[in-house]
Amino acid sequence: MSERRGASAESLAMPSIDRRRIALLFMLVALVLSLLSGDKAFADYPDRVIKIIVPFAAGGGTDAITRVLAQEMAKDLGGSMIIENKPGASTIIGAQAVASAEPDGYTLLMGSFAHAVNPSLNAKMPFDPDKDFAPVALVARSPNIVVVNPKSSFRSIADLIAAAKAEPDKISYGTFGTGTSAHLAGEMFKRMAGVNMTMVPYKGSAPAITDLIGGQTQVMFTTVASAASLIEGGQLRALAVTSAERSPAFPQLPTVAETGLPGFEAETWYGLLAPAKTPPDIIERLNKSAARAVQADAFKKLSVNEGLVLIAAPPQEFGRYYRSEVERWRKVIEQAGIKAE
Repeated sequence: MSERRGASAESLAMPSIDRRRIALLFMLVALVLSLLSGDKAFADYPDRVIKIIVPFAAGGGTDAITRVLAQEMAKDLGGSMIIENKPGASTIIGAQAVASAEPDGYTLLMGSFAHAVNPSLNAKMPFDPDKDFAPVALVARSPNIVVVNPKSSFRSIADLIAAAKAEPDKISYGTFGTGTSAHLAGEMFKRMAGVNMTMVPYKGSAPAITDLIGGQTQVMFTTVASAASLIEGGQLRALAVTSAERSPAFPQLPTVAETGLPGFEAETWYGLLAPAKTPPDIIERLNKSAARAVQADAFKKLSVNEGLVLIAAPPQEFGRYYRSEVERWRKVIEQAGIKAE
């Protein structure tokens, strides 16, 4: 009786073992198919249109840079790239669209200075600017340039600092909006120089420059692109550039750091970002494509006009740079008590 029971138990156990083996086999087959499918997907990438979201209106500097980059990357990748402009909320609307997109390499963001300062300007964000994005390539950097009315007595940064110390709050500087690179460069300048100047916000760089030329304000920290032709035409006088090194666009101009404020550095930047969890192989392919794109003649011509320093840094370097920018401007924003409007 006990032998029959033992035999019966053994016969019942065998199918269970077979089922486990079959299940394991299916799992292995599924894993292999998944890996093969992933390899094929990467090998075919891109097999449809790649969209780069620009979180600014069409026609601006970021838009122009992105369009040339997309044109050259499309040639390199053998596919198509389109630009979608999603302005609003200091780039947050456009960035949100990318943060929530599928991490498949077909939706990218052209990030900029605003992406690094938004976490400090806004108490609540609909996404985490660091954790919800994967750095792809730091494409270019560009300094701001310190300009004054040519009729002013300021011929150097030292002159400006001396005048601001002699008459606190009398000197005003125009900006193209609260929290912009022009505004925060001015706030950093005030803090490091130990002076008080009055910030006057404008809706764009054009009206701010117009009032500077007209004498309504005394100084401005603006982009090279917006000021270059006016400097060459004698309508503005340039005192210095705000980057750590001299700008190729104005090699004769000293940096602010050279002229009395060691360590001063403020610049705009442009970099491609993808949704977090985008496959590393796709990130690498995009990075290499961006690196080749910035070597194209069309991009080099644009870099002269926009005062860009072309980089196409790898993802890890871009990530480190981004985090350093977040920390740099967090200190300035907190000390100045600036909040998004």
